[in-house]
Amino acid sequence: MPQTVPLALRGPFTVDDYHRMVEVGLLDEDSRVELLDGLIVLMNPIGTPHQGCVNRLADLFFRAAAGRVTVSVQGPVRLDRRSEPQPDLAILPYRKDGYAERHPGPGDALLLIEVMDSSGSRDRRLKVPLCARAGIRELWLVDHQEGRIEVCREPGPEGYASIRRVSRGEQLTPHLLEDVTLSADDILG
Repeated sequence: MPQTVPLALRGPFTVDDYHRMVEVGLLDEDSRVELLDGLIVLMNPIGTPHQGCVNRLADLFFRAAAGRVTVSVQGPVRLDRRSEPQPDLAILPYRKDGYAERHPGPGDALLLIEVMDSSGSRDRRLKVPLCARAGIRELWLVDHQEGRIEVCREPGPEGYASIRRVSRGEQLTPHLLEDVTLSADDILG
């Protein structure tokens, strides 16, 4: 059974501290936590609609860009020395080693995708600003309950300068994968 975060842990922590906690057994590798701005944050359980959306997205990217990208599903991305979120999907340039040598960083991310349900306000409040400050060039927030996708681009210290809302019936093309066009309907199910 995965370990939960002990209540006695108080931050802020660095990514190195966070990894040492796993090494010494304070956290389990399978714990549903992520490090956001020095704080260890519990992640919500993954519901069936959420996982279905993640599965659809992964399949769409596998088919559209096979051999050119690595599709990392719920894997860590090291943003800086105090943040290592686990986005639902990270679309990364293909590497033969599958990023076995190190976790990907902001320069590796072609696109990060968060599927939102009950985590939506936390994602907007915590993850979106962290990703923008780290220079993540494109972030999609998929709100399958509301039937829309927010495409965040032009990162900066104050957030994303461009946020476009895409609804059913529209198409999306990742900025760094211009030959890949996805249907919002296919993503949202």
